Amino acid sequence: MGIPEVRAYLAAQPPAVRRRLQQIRAVVRATAPAAVEHFSYRMPGFRLEGKTLIWYAAFKHHVSLFPITPALLHAHRIDVVGYKTSKGTIQFPLNAPLPVALVKRLVKARAAEARKTSRS
Repeated sequence: MGIPEVRAYLAAQPPAVRRRLQQIRAVVRATAPAAVEHFSYRMPGFRLEGKTLIWYAAFKHHVSLFPITPALLHAHRIDVVGYKTSKGTIQFPLNAPLPVALVKRLVKARAAEARKTSRS
């Protein structure tokens, strides 16, 4: 299931990282079932109503979600204290459990943004 580039990206990851990415992928699918999987910027992701919903990617010590902006966090009152963030990403360390509830909130917030901009 999924597009070939996403399958290849996941297959290229070490088993523990692959499981974490598959977990994120499952959370996104469950939280935004209308989202369509895609691959761009060398990262797997999802689009919703023709707009980018989320990208996710693996790094040496963490996995990241994009685009998670300070404006998104502020607008939806999402607390990410304890996680490293930058201009458009949040990082989840590989040596800690994935905060599934937080990932769901982030996906829901991104979905609201995508739907809002598709109606504009």
